[in-house]
Amino acid sequence: MTNENFLVSDGDKRFVVRLGDDIAVHHVSRSNEFSASEAAHAAGISPAVRYHEPGVLVLDYIESKTLTAEDIRSPVMLEQIVPLIKACHQRVPQYFKGPAKIFWVFHVLRDYARSLEAAESPFVGNLPEYLRIASELEKISGPYDIVFGHNDLLPANFLDDGDRLWLIDWDYAGFNTPLFDLGGMASNSQLSEEQQRFVLEAYFDTQVTEGLWKRYEAVKVASLLREVMWSMVSESYSTLDFDYRDYTQASLMAFETAYQEFARMFK
Repeated sequence: MTNENFLVSDGDKRFVVRLGDDIAVHHVSRSNEFSASEAAHAAGISPAVRYHEPGVLVLDYIESKTLTAEDIRSPVMLEQIVPLIKACHQRVPQYFKGPAKIFWVFHVLRDYARSLEAAESPFVGNLPEYLRIASELEKISGPYDIVFGHNDLLPANFLDDGDRLWLIDWDYAGFNTPLFDLGGMASNSQLSEEQQRFVLEAYFDTQVTEGLWKRYEAVKVASLLREVMWSMVSESYSTLDFDYRDYTQASLMAFETAYQEFARMFK
């Protein structure tokens, strides 16, 4: 949804070629993506980078199955995914070279509002309420631990080669609270509350307190609002062949349901 991707053969070898320039409105920096991809490979969780120049990234092709939300909801798969997320958070920054981004969802939301206003988006009327909710969630979701996040844990960014899992697509990588990745993965894969509590307990190696659950839910709702506004911005700015309008509506329904439930539980 932010790149053009090609499978390229060279003799008996195959590579993934990703084409895409910086996307300022989405805070996507291809130099950051390259650095994160190299660090993730060095950490043992992502394919090797074979070539790089502005707008082009060439990676080893991994013969694998792209996961679906249904795959991720499998108890066996969840047990493998949690260590992979922890490896991202803890090992990737040990290998990252050069300046690194901070991906702060509440800043992203405020900046998306500015981009939507500049584009005279039809959603401008929604922005005051979205910003009010974002401010509310930001106050609730601290204090924060900081790790190196992937920040885009859609099911399709997990690969299963039959022996192990891989993480791909580091467009949005940067330092963040771990709750953003955990909440984003849960909402993108429609995990049940029981499954989400399992993930949190496995990640933090402790029982889930009421305070942790409230902070987690706040960040998860913020991640859903970010998906909504990401799609709204894409409707105005993207030139890729993708149906952002339908994606906006589906994301909006998921966000509104989650926020109503959050307000019922914690307000």
